[in-house]
Amino acid sequence: MRKKLKNFAGIDRIGEEAQFVVMVKSAAKKIKGRGTATFIDPRYLSLRYEDFDDGWVNEEEDKRIKTTVTVERPRTVISRNRSPDVPFEISLNPYRGCEHGCIYCYARPTHAYMDLSPGIDFESKLFAKPDAPDLLRKELGGKTYRCTPLAMGTNTDPYQPVEREWKITRSIIEVLHECRHPLTIVTKSCLVERDLDLLAPMAEQGLVQIFVSVTTLDHDLARRLEPRAASPARRIETLRRLAAAGVPAGVMFAPVIPFVNDAELEAVLESAAGAGVEAAGYVMLRLPHEIKHLFREWLQVHEPLKADHVMSIINDLRGGKDNDPQFHSRMRGKGEFARLIRHRFGHACRKLDLNRIQRTLATDKFRPPQRDARQQSLF
Repeated sequence: MRKKLKNFAGIDRIGEEAQFVVMVKSAAKKIKGRGTATFIDPRYLSLRYEDFDDGWVNEEEDKRIKTTVTVERPRTVISRNRSPDVPFEISLNPYRGCEHGCIYCYARPTHAYMDLSPGIDFESKLFAKPDAPDLLRKELGGKTYRCTPLAMGTNTDPYQPVEREWKITRSIIEVLHECRHPLTIVTKSCLVERDLDLLAPMAEQGLVQIFVSVTTLDHDLARRLEPRAASPARRIETLRRLAAAGVPAGVMFAPVIPFVNDAELEAVLESAAGAGVEAAGYVMLRLPHEIKHLFREWLQVHEPLKADHVMSIINDLRGGKDNDPQFHSRMRGKGEFARLIRHRFGHACRKLDLNRIQRTLATDKFRPPQRDARQQSLF
């Protein structure tokens, strides 16, 4: 049962941390198929809640949490990026929240904007944008629009399980295919293979590049870290099929988690290279806002003997803190461990002949969509 506490905004930082530790100890349990069982309060709520035992048995607690999807009607869908340490200017997210349930996902805190929990709500209460293809068509046809590669998968996975039913990502790709607009995708799902009929022709024109994120080759670890994402072996097979179809493919070893998956760096890159990828990248674990609490809980539940050591290395990477939001260093970390990972990654890429090709997607083939299909273009 949950009771309401005093105004959240009035709780000092030390008190907030202490109250969360109590909540984690009471909520440190597993839900099959979910990344976390914790309902962590959104940071923007004026009130916060705390679990307590009132002596009654809650029959609802043992029931599996179902995924719900709510329709969202935004006015625009293209997001513009000004961060100097990410390789894209514009992005599009067909969904808010992600059913894959990756415990480390840096997008979890965005659910707080909806007054929902970055914990279990993020992976079970999703929002879909069915108007996204039409809005995209409108924005691409704007007089001031300048063509630059559009990134998908930068916040939540465009091929998460609900995409099988909603097919918003496919409709977006249909618009980009029609307009000959360049596209990059990052995903953990084999569902991307469904759209090869669109992606392969785009690849022939130099319009697409796809990265598949492979965090580990250990199926048991993947099941605990990313419970509803495709299995590691299936993701490697997806890379193989993308490469076979002529689609430029890459692997992302992300995130690098000290003493949890970092030992697999070379093995993941070698498996991906064997599947035919041409590029690779990595990102160090990031723990902004509520994620640092959720990840500490995950360690206590799944890796209790390693928990303190893992967090000590993370603190060393982040200048003594759980997270470092500074540009550039937030992706790679600082210190000896960061230097070691950078060296290992570079050595493995040279050995496997990865990142030799620096691919630039074509922007000169773009043609704005026709606003009225009945009217033909003069050019």
